[in-house]
Amino acid sequence: MRKNHLITVLASAILTICPLFAQVKMTKEQIMFYTSDWKGDRFPDGRPKVPDDLLKRALDVSIEDVWDYLREQGYRNQFEGGWQALHIDKPFAGRALTAQYMPIRPDMAKAIAAEGKAEGRVSFNNSWPINELQIGDVYVADGFGKIIEGTLIGSNLGNAIAAHTHTGFIFDAGIRDQEENREIPNFNGFYRGYDPSAWAQMELTAINAPIRIGRAVVLPGDLVLAKTDGALFIPAILAEAAISSAEFTNLKDSFNFELNREGKNGAEFEGGWNAKKYAAFQKWIDAHPEMLKMPRAEFDQLVKKATQPRAGNG
Repeated sequence: MRKNHLITVLASAILTICPLFAQVKMTKEQIMFYTSDWKGDRFPDGRPKVPDDLLKRALDVSIEDVWDYLREQGYRNQFEGGWQALHIDKPFAGRALTAQYMPIRPDMAKAIAAEGKAEGRVSFNNSWPINELQIGDVYVADGFGKIIEGTLIGSNLGNAIAAHTHTGFIFDAGIRDQEENREIPNFNGFYRGYDPSAWAQMELTAINAPIRIGRAVVLPGDLVLAKTDGALFIPAILAEAAISSAEFTNLKDSFNFELNREGKNGAEFEGGWNAKKYAAFQKWIDAHPEMLKMPRAEFDQLVKKATQPRAGNG
């Protein structure tokens, strides 16, 4: 009997504890579980804190060059296109703060509302993620592609995002007050469409959880790069290497374009990268140091790596 009583007590304790882990906002431990390979700085909430200089450097590289690097590392599900934008010709980059929305279900909505009340949260739950944002963040939300009554923000929440991030948002959902949001300084955003309807029949189900944006998988802290042709979600653990690789490719292209214009490339319009050409490339960088964003030692290391024989099957 005592044994059965102990089991009952333990079971009751577990049931009491479990709700603490079934929260809308992911705990620091949960975020660190999904981003355990990250060894750099983190925000207090646990998100990887990619350095500010990488956010700036990312704006000058092409999506293709970064995507090529990610693909080589086995990350094939990091890009999504087909967006509308507040300013489609203005790229932006930042660290992902993620949110997930689902259609309304009354019992789930009741539990989420009770949690918000217990935590002292105010307003509708589409404002909750905004209060978590930091300068340099990009608010990335899975709104399951809903546009009509899927308008996650209007001009008031748009201004709030801008004030918290000085960056913007990416919504797999809609927005309203498009005209007013375009007038907000230091603000841009990608979304699926515009509609004048108000947000309805949706609820927030997670903050800083792994989410899906179209065919891309996004983790909190990813480096988000949004450019005219789409959005790329770069894992924090690969951000520095991916940006450096893309910068290196861009420099190679610039050098190669010059050789093509001057008729010095023969028929090797795209390739011909042997030791002699890499040596000429290094001398070209000596003459154009302003083009180098990475440290020179890092550039020379990439050249050395590129000229080393690759292991193969013979």
